[in-house]
Amino acid sequence: MLGDYSLYSVLLFGIMVAACLILDLKAHKADNVITAKSAGLWTVFWVVLSLAFGCYILFSHGTQDFSLFIAGYLLEKSLSVDNLFVIMALFSSFSIPDKYQHRVLYYGIIGAIVLRLLFVALGSSLLLLFGSYALAAFGLFVLWSAYKMWKAMRGKDKELEDYSRHWSVNLARRLLPVHPHLEGHDFFVKSREKWAVTPLFLCLAAIEIVDIMFAFDSVPAIIAITEKPFLVFTSNIFAVLGLRSMYFFLAAAKRCLVHLEKAVIGILVYIGLKMLAQVAFDLHLSPLLSLVTVISLLALGVLASLVFPGRKNS
Repeated sequence: MLGDYSLYSVLLFGIMVAACLILDLKAHKADNVITAKSAGLWTVFWVVLSLAFGCYILFSHGTQDFSLFIAGYLLEKSLSVDNLFVIMALFSSFSIPDKYQHRVLYYGIIGAIVLRLLFVALGSSLLLLFGSYALAAFGLFVLWSAYKMWKAMRGKDKELEDYSRHWSVNLARRLLPVHPHLEGHDFFVKSREKWAVTPLFLCLAAIEIVDIMFAFDSVPAIIAITEKPFLVFTSNIFAVLGLRSMYFFLAAAKRCLVHLEKAVIGILVYIGLKMLAQVAFDLHLSPLLSLVTVISLLALGVLASLVFPGRKNS
């Protein structure tokens, strides 16, 4: 697992990640909506932290390993763009208030770190078990999420308080005791002397599943760049850590730019169709094409908001 990297390198990486996660948790202890300014500053922080660790690799193991680390980091960043918009669709589908989203993503990141370690160490995935069936099902789910977001955008739905008829609750009740109401930011609640999961926990579980699905592409892609497990894992994790701040920057922009949500829906449709095309026609679109498509749609949404400002649901 370590290869030519020492235990000191592992401890340094672990301490940096743990210290920054603790700092992040304390900085966002209150359930507040993340502003664009805060999200932007945290995005810069995670990028600088990643480059700082890259500099350590440069001075301790040379230019080649540094180049491999940066290449893996940038590849994971570009591959994770799809993940960003699916997470946004999940929050919309579960009707999670903005003020609780940071807490869900924070623990989602911790889960992702553990799961990515298992991926690198064991090299296993659901796609290897279920093949194209899993990919097709996920593509259909993404398209359905886009439809739900479009429907919510067209309507004037208020914040959901009663989840008793929500699809996630109905599905989870077959396996777990589910409390059909949000109880602040709690994932578990004790009701009638029994513990039950809240809709917030169900959303967290869905996000973890999404991360697993996207890891099937990103981890093998980085392994194709370098077979050094330490570089694969560290570049992967640093990219994932900064993803949360990028999400909140996008979410804050979506609240300010009235037509940006339509662009997000278009991106979700593209992601879903891309997955289905891979299954049906064995069509593999490059990450660069996906990145260009996402940037183009976002730019179109921003431009439309500037040229045609007005009511979001008009």
